[in-house]
Amino acid sequence: MTDEQKAAYVFAQAVSALAEIEGMKALNMQRQTQGYSMAYDDEAFFKVPDKYGLGHNAVMSLFHDIPQGRTP
Repeated sequence: MTDEQKAAYVFAQAVSALAEIEGMKALNMQRQTQGYSMAYDDEAFFKVPDKYGLGHNAVMSLFHDIPQGRTP
C-alpha cells in the first residue's frame, strides 16, 4: 500500500470505530431513559480502537513497516 492508501485505511477504520462508539452511546442513553443499567461501561469504550487496529503501535507499524508489537 502507498502511504496515501494507508492513511485512507486508518481513516476508514477510525470512522467505523466512531460509528460503533456512537451506537454504544445511543444504546446507553436509551437504556438510561428506560431506567435500565448501562449496556456499555468505560472499559467497553476503551476496547473499540484496538478492535479496529487503531492502537498506537498498530498505526505506527503500518507507516514504518515495523512488525506489530515491536517499538521503533
